[in-house]
Amino acid sequence: MTQAPTPTADTVRRLVRSLLDEGTGGTGGPDVRPVREGHAHTWWVGTRHVLRLAPDREASARRRRELRLRDLVRPHVPVAVPTSVAHGDWAPGLAYTLDTLVPGGTADEHDVSAVGEADLAGLLAGLRAVPQRQAETAGVPRTAPRSLEALRRMAVHAAERLAAADEFDASRMYQLTPPGAAQLAAQPGTAVLTHHGLTGEHVVVSADGRVRGVLDWTEAAFGDPAEDIAGLAVAVGSPAAVRAATLAGYGPRPCLRGLWLARCDTVMRLTGHLEGRTGGGGTLLRARLSRVWEPILLERVTEFKDDETEPQGRPPGP
Repeated sequence: MTQAPTPTADTVRRLVRSLLDEGTGGTGGPDVRPVREGHAHTWWVGTRHVLRLAPDREASARRRRELRLRDLVRPHVPVAVPTSVAHGDWAPGLAYTLDTLVPGGTADEHDVSAVGEADLAGLLAGLRAVPQRQAETAGVPRTAPRSLEALRRMAVHAAERLAAADEFDASRMYQLTPPGAAQLAAQPGTAVLTHHGLTGEHVVVSADGRVRGVLDWTEAAFGDPAEDIAGLAVAVGSPAAVRAATLAGYGPRPCLRGLWLARCDTVMRLTGHLEGRTGGGGTLLRARLSRVWEPILLERVTEFKDDETEPQGRPPGP
């Protein structure tokens, strides 16, 4: 298997110059710089564009699928979805997309306002409105719901290791009991289109707290809506995520399921970081852990009807 080339600033500048017709005939060109230090496959291009280079063929397939999906999603959601101004291959079989920049910071940098929560509610409602057949035609895969009980067991062990490092009160994980995890199992017939990556870096927030856009749709799947509620809990905190999901029409079960998915995930990610098994900045991982453990009154709801698939009405708010 041929080793994929590593893109350099000169590689990126030549590609962008040919796409934007800037600096032709000279050695100049647009200002290009990596989005993050040491990250060679995503580049800022001037002040208006971002270039994403797929590192392998699997990522290339996701990039090409994303182009179709973004066009499908855009009419359904009230926030910006990046638009591609050019796309193709930057090396044999390796895709690129040159996208317009969605202005704003990230949810890791700015708090979401009450109006921003309404933006998120519109996002969740819009994703639920995307027809399944159209999503499948665009190549979006289906994913099975995760087992909350299996995740709970792993998170309990991770929490105990965090407690030993004086990073976390492990007793908090015992709020989710095996019967509780069973009660919050995903219900049949509730699959929707999910972004499947609504962490803070992918949610664009302006200084006034409005949600302006959502980035990186490469992991989108047709599956458990609680995954996006979980992502929002990580990005904006549990109370805001639950308020947005409730406003979007989701009942207590998917809200609580999403909350506990996020709590288990963040406990395990911080443990993995501290043990040197996974990357990520410790400060950011601790901030995300803190967000998802913000208490909400909805946690007092512990019983559901056996035939409930999508509860109606507004549960107690945070």
